[in-house]
Amino acid sequence: MLRISSFLFQTFWVSLTLLALTSCSNQNTAVLYPLPSDDIASPVSSLSTDPELLLVETETEQCLTEELEILRRTGTWHPENDQLVFSAKEEETTYDFPIVINKQVEAYLDIFQNRQKKTFRRWLERSGKYLPMFQKELRDAGLPEDLAYLAMIESGFNQRAYSRAKAVGLWQFIKGTGKQYNLRIDQYVDERRHSEKSTRAAVSFLSDLYADFGDWHLAVAGYNAGPGKIRRGLKRYKADDFWSLAQHRYLQLETKRYVPKLIAAILIAKNPEQYGFTNIKYQKPLEYETLRVGPGFSLDAVALICNVDSKVIKKLNQELKTGKTPLNKGHYNVQIPPGTTELAKTNLPRLNSVVSTGYKTHVIRKGDSLSKICKRYNINKTTLLKVNNLRSNELLAGKHLRIPYSTTKYRLINKGEEQRIAANDLILHTINPGETLSKIARSYNVPVSLIVNWNGLKSVHKIRAGQQLALYIEGAGKTITITEKKDRAPKVTTAPDTLSAVITLAEQKKHSVTDNNPRPVVTQVSWYQVRQGDSLWAIARKFNLSTKQLKAWNKLKSNRIHPGIKLKVRNV
Repeated sequence: MLRISSFLFQTFWVSLTLLALTSCSNQNTAVLYPLPSDDIASPVSSLSTDPELLLVETETEQCLTEELEILRRTGTWHPENDQLVFSAKEEETTYDFPIVINKQVEAYLDIFQNRQKKTFRRWLERSGKYLPMFQKELRDAGLPEDLAYLAMIESGFNQRAYSRAKAVGLWQFIKGTGKQYNLRIDQYVDERRHSEKSTRAAVSFLSDLYADFGDWHLAVAGYNAGPGKIRRGLKRYKADDFWSLAQHRYLQLETKRYVPKLIAAILIAKNPEQYGFTNIKYQKPLEYETLRVGPGFSLDAVALICNVDSKVIKKLNQELKTGKTPLNKGHYNVQIPPGTTELAKTNLPRLNSVVSTGYKTHVIRKGDSLSKICKRYNINKTTLLKVNNLRSNELLAGKHLRIPYSTTKYRLINKGEEQRIAANDLILHTINPGETLSKIARSYNVPVSLIVNWNGLKSVHKIRAGQQLALYIEGAGKTITITEKKDRAPKVTTAPDTLSAVITLAEQKKHSVTDNNPRPVVTQVSWYQVRQGDSLWAIARKFNLSTKQLKAWNKLKSNRIHPGIKLKVRNV
């Protein structure tokens, strides 16, 4: 390990350079890496529109241009450090990353202490959250612990950071490299945004780079530019170290800057008071427990059962791009605050989710068409026409359209409430041949994830024709759709869910009682929700029925049932 003390150096030339440039902020308030309150959300960063889950830009074009201009004016790149003056205090500091002091490092020290002081202070504050975990992973792998500060200059310790090169997360992986190091990246999950998994991937990548080059400066340059680029440059210029290679124009300045920038960050972060950073309010180290839940489980629902703010849960699960657990996996371990696991497990059976419909207004503009509006709001043309009582595709600029959208409410229900809630909210849908969950979801204007969650499905793809799905839609019990066939009693195709539901078919005069006091026919149907561990035989015995009756009433082809489905247990 290299031991080094503090140093004094002349920065007059750097100050002149800074004054000559147009600052991207005034009075030392430049922010290259925005705060959460100032995040620049990416329009293509996520399937969720939740600001807590959107990716944020790491660096503005103006600030990058100014930073690179400062480096251009430093002149030749070389490792000389013969002007160092050491102080007694910094002799106690130990570095395990090779420290070099030259004009480029000095330039970054000046930038961090002056031009970007507020930004660097935020980085220091965020470092408290991640450094313990980073350093442990690096230490366990036998790598320099100071490499933890690479995440500081890459992302500003922001899990949702993204760059123009489409690199994402704390360690700024591009998609190809992330997948190469076993990070899952798909429509539901981006593990580049997972703190621990991305860190393990970064440690593996850095280990491979050092094994390739045997030099940490070259390894860091390779982390940014790619090992192939560095390898070809060393061969072309017959160089054997980073600084010799950096003297040539082969590497882009944006790549070359990472080495001096990292060194400057390490020097300040390990001795903040020496560089004017006092009273730093470091964030608490990242801690969490895990809770196993099913597919399509909303982070808002997780927050409810844990009795914490939803922002807390979303910060712990930044990798979930849609704000829900993946639909193509049978289960997922969500991260929850320490000490909340038992409460969450207790509340989980009490969780009830219901979809209702809300409306927003669209003002028709010149050039609008039904197709454009439907695409913008992800609704079908028939629905838009019906909601607005339109009979043609003609639109008048300035007029208003009602745009329906689904909203999901989560609540914890108490014992005995199931019957009341079920009576108002459930629709039973029998899957037809060829139907998919997406098609069913569009028909009822509900998210696919909720259908998966309501019915305990193992995956969005695992459904079959004839299977019955429970859909909890607010007010469903108020509308009954009756279909009749010759010589058959009316069949309720949309019915309220209830453990003892009463369906009144008041308008079915054909089947009403014909006496002096006509009254509607009352059909009573009772349902039972299958729980974990239930069997068809046990349910039949509980309600004094035969398994044959249960199978006939519920159109079951076998004795196989699963938790979450509703079984008809009374048909009078």
